[in-house]
Amino acid sequence: MTNRHRSPSDEPLVQPTRGTIERRYRMLYEATPAMLHSIDSHGQLVHVSDLWLTTLGYTRDEVIGRLLADFLTPASRTYATETVIPNLFRTGRCQGIEYQVIRKDGTLVDIVLASVIERNDEGLPLLSLAVMEDVTERKRVQRELVTQHERLRVTLHSIGDAVITTDAQGRVEYLNPVAERLTGWTNVGAQRRESETIFRIVSDVTRLPVRSPVKVSLSEDRIVTLADHIVLISGGHQYYVEGMAAPIKHAMGQTLGVVLVFRDVSEQRRLTHEMKYRATHDTLTGLLNRDEFARRLRLALTSAHQGEAEYALLYVDLDQFKLINDAAGHAAGDQLLKQVVGMIRRFVRTSDAFARLGGDEFGLILEHCSVEAAQDVAQSICQGIDAVRFQHGNQRFRVGASIGLVPVDARWPTATNILQAADSACYAAKAAGRNRVHTYFAADETIEAHREAMQWIHRLEQALDQGQLALYWQQIMPLGHETGGLHVEVLLRLVDDDGKLIPAGAFLPSAERFQMASRIDRWVVRAVFEWMAQHRARIPHVGTVAINLSGQSISDRDFHRYVMELIETIAFDHQKICFEITETAAITNLSDAIGFIESMRKFGMRFALDDFGSGVSSFGHLKSLPVDYLKIDGQFIRDLTHDLVDQATVRCIRDVARITGKKTVAEFVESEAVEALLREMEIDYVQGFMRHRPAALEEILDALPS
Repeated sequence: MTNRHRSPSDEPLVQPTRGTIERRYRMLYEATPAMLHSIDSHGQLVHVSDLWLTTLGYTRDEVIGRLLADFLTPASRTYATETVIPNLFRTGRCQGIEYQVIRKDGTLVDIVLASVIERNDEGLPLLSLAVMEDVTERKRVQRELVTQHERLRVTLHSIGDAVITTDAQGRVEYLNPVAERLTGWTNVGAQRRESETIFRIVSDVTRLPVRSPVKVSLSEDRIVTLADHIVLISGGHQYYVEGMAAPIKHAMGQTLGVVLVFRDVSEQRRLTHEMKYRATHDTLTGLLNRDEFARRLRLALTSAHQGEAEYALLYVDLDQFKLINDAAGHAAGDQLLKQVVGMIRRFVRTSDAFARLGGDEFGLILEHCSVEAAQDVAQSICQGIDAVRFQHGNQRFRVGASIGLVPVDARWPTATNILQAADSACYAAKAAGRNRVHTYFAADETIEAHREAMQWIHRLEQALDQGQLALYWQQIMPLGHETGGLHVEVLLRLVDDDGKLIPAGAFLPSAERFQMASRIDRWVVRAVFEWMAQHRARIPHVGTVAINLSGQSISDRDFHRYVMELIETIAFDHQKICFEITETAAITNLSDAIGFIESMRKFGMRFALDDFGSGVSSFGHLKSLPVDYLKIDGQFIRDLTHDLVDQATVRCIRDVARITGKKTVAEFVESEAVEALLREMEIDYVQGFMRHRPAALEEILDALPS
């Protein structure tokens, strides 16, 4: 039979040789899509997969027969030779071993290795089969996450704000150190607790609990800002806080929780409150200041216009307070003010507004108070202040108070109007004898006079700012034969808006009353000194330039220093200046007057006692006042020719002047008969409209030799 009909199963099986099996194994080993290698008991590479070579950048000829340790970093090599390989061959397996392998180009590859041992029939280890996984990218991401986590941890620990994070149910997951300090909870102790348990807040206004911003943020899915005046309750402490809560969402938009960021603003609030307090209160007394009082007065006036309530305004001015400041010093005056304020507070309710308006002036707005009730309060304050006795060292002082009372009603268009009316009523109380209450009424002549004076003050302020003051002069004529040059008195005029000249007698009383006279005197003195310096070449023909000074300037030490500074900085002939001071001012401020006179005499300046004879103690003080001229008051001159008493008075003044070595000047000489009688009486100089009407200061130059 032929073999043509034999079936395939009848063919004998050909057994593969060992070499064939090893080749097939090696081919499969090398082609597998994994990083594989085998090492022998000496640690030498026997087989490596293609992916192993591709990953590390080598060829098979470059690695077979070399030690695996040659491809590891020094740290991994030490770990492998000393720990991993000995344990592997002893136990037969290992897994999760982390190495760093060096690529052919020198870069590092992070791997995780698992390995098993192949043994012979006697159980001796022949080879190890290892599977490696390239985890370089995973390690990079892990390191980056660790770095970011550490950076976030350091940031949250370092920032000054408190941070609380919660899960999606509002349970606390994390507190940074600032949040731990403010809430009184530790990070560990707060975890898994409800946010409102950790972050307990109430309203500072109502003291009622406030809904948790975390809960609001979760339920409404929005950023929630804490309202104003929120207080965090933390054990025995309370903190004013501000901040916000915001949802935490992942990339798909799902809410993972809430982050609550807040800060302690207690100190900021305290400073703000202190600044507001300082802006609205007087530093010395703690009362409201003038600006805040004006605001309260505007509110009261608006309420009165709307018929909501009845108010009364008291304007309180202490009497003779300046004398205490001068006698005992400002520190003592401050103590007295505090004592007076304490007394007045007894009559002030919490609904009233009590303020210090000036040095010794106070304002009081009485709410829900009729005029009759306000008069009772004002009278009680007057009596209370009158009873105050202030002891300073061995000195004992008493003060009084003048009070102006004005009903706050619809007749007043503005707060300024009603405050001016109260000031005028207070002035009327002073004019009536002090230590009393004056209630405003529309037809009050005293108050109208005060208003007119206030209008003058406004016009004088404007005149000083806009240069509307002008200097005039009037000649003082010698009645004997004198060659001492031209004698003049400088006169002040106010130039009205329409160019009309207003004499000083119309506005100086108001300036005196409202402590403005010294400012005007400064302007006059500087203007005269500068004029004399400008025309220094013609001044030798002028014998005397007389300047009037107010009583306020005589008693003002700052004015004395001001004149001294002008003398030192402006070059002119000082000996030609003659300051005129009224007899009343000189006697009232005797020590200041003498001091000023003596300081000016060092520069050769002279002095005249103006309106002499009008005081009750004229002759008694002549020995103390080193003046050069006595200007006889005009009341004794006008009717001189037919009034024997006036004639006797003038002769008496002349005789006293001769004995004390002084010259005499008669004012208001309006007729030749009066002048002739004065010449017969041997008066030295006359001054009046008969001989010379006042003219602009520049016209003096026309009267002088060229």
